[in-house]
Amino acid sequence: RTVGVCAVREALYSQTFDEVIRQVALRLPERGLALLRVRDQLRMTAAAYRTLYTSSTEFGAAKASAASVGVPERTSDLDELQAQMEQLRAKKLELENV
Repeated sequence: RTVGVCAVREALYSQTFDEVIRQVALRLPERGLALLRVRDQLRMTAAAYRTLYTSSTEFGAAKASAASVGVPERTSDLDELQAQMEQLRAKKLELENV
């Protein structure tokens, strides 16, 4: 696994929570239903976070690759502009000394 919750732990926690819900529902059905809603909400939230993580990493990778596309052209443009700047400075000094 690279990131996130370990799949084995997630399965164990899910089974444990389901068993707790079952035991509570036998004694107090209303609390059992409330716990079912909590479990369902928890699963939906976890799924939403997984989707958000996946889409944000894909977006970041796409932006990083798009940003690196024009680097060589910008580097050559920078070199040209620096050479032009040196020429203009030399011309300025020449005009100041005249």
